[in-house]
Amino acid sequence: MAGDSAEIIIRRIKKVAAAGHHGGAWKVAYADFVTAMMAFFMVMWIVGISDKQQRAAISDYFNNPSATVGEAQKPAPGANGPGGSADSVIDLNGTMNRPKPDEAREPRTPAMPKDIEKAARAIDRQRLEALRQDLLEAIRNSQTLQPFKDQLLLDLTKEGLRIQIVDQQNRPMFDLGGATLKPYTTVILAELAKFIDTVPNHISISGHTDVTQYGNAAGYTNWELSTDRANAARRALIAGGMSEDKIDRIVGLASTVLFDKAHPDDPTNRRISIVVMNRDTDGKETDDAGDAAAQGVAVPENGVVAATADGGTAIIGAGLPSPAAALPKAAP
Repeated sequence: MAGDSAEIIIRRIKKVAAAGHHGGAWKVAYADFVTAMMAFFMVMWIVGISDKQQRAAISDYFNNPSATVGEAQKPAPGANGPGGSADSVIDLNGTMNRPKPDEAREPRTPAMPKDIEKAARAIDRQRLEALRQDLLEAIRNSQTLQPFKDQLLLDLTKEGLRIQIVDQQNRPMFDLGGATLKPYTTVILAELAKFIDTVPNHISISGHTDVTQYGNAAGYTNWELSTDRANAARRALIAGGMSEDKIDRIVGLASTVLFDKAHPDDPTNRRISIVVMNRDTDGKETDDAGDAAAQGVAVPENGVVAATADGGTAIIGAGLPSPAAALPKAAP
């Protein structure tokens, strides 16, 4: 019977643990690296597109971040009453740190908003100068504007970029004694609208007449006529594609601001003046450059720029001949 017993076989199975993942720590490190590179390239991009004044403003911000507008002021030490909290560090002997006399007299870092405003003004001026250059280029080369180069005057004033469209002998902008635009005047304004609409600045439009009194209707004077002509220019600009929201004011000045004082009945005194306003003027009352406009001379920043008959430009500043000298004179 012993020979009939089954043989007992014992099998030992050795289990080997499969190699697991190496962990996710490398993913965290890689994510930190990618984030750092993104931040680095963002900094390089900002440095590349900003000018010297903007970089100085950014530097001042990070040197003194507490100077930002709207930040709450810290309470004075002990302002919360006995037992209240204070913002000073307490020494081990239980007394508050007092500012040293030299530290108390140290001048504070200039406020950040001034730096921002200065940089914003610089950007605004660069924008208006670029618009002036684009318009001058169009006046020289555009088939639409080039024929009227003698009637388009551009100058930078204390209020912004001023664009003046003046009458010329045998080529008036409006019907005689009326506010109906000539077809070519509509074309000029439609072309100007495309350029003006490329900048965010608001504009003002003023109408001017010469000293000849309008007498076709009782009570209708050069004041009404100049205002109606300014409104006609507004409608033409909007029809040309300019946003209506850009218009800040419409003004009729009659003959109070003559372009050529020496010849008050000269056609150049009949004109439309469009001012693309800068930051300082936007929302404020303009005087259309006051005496400077009356003398035909811009507030002397860059001088008056007038397109000449040979396709170039003439820069006329204070002490030099009036822009009217660059235009063909009307017969007496």
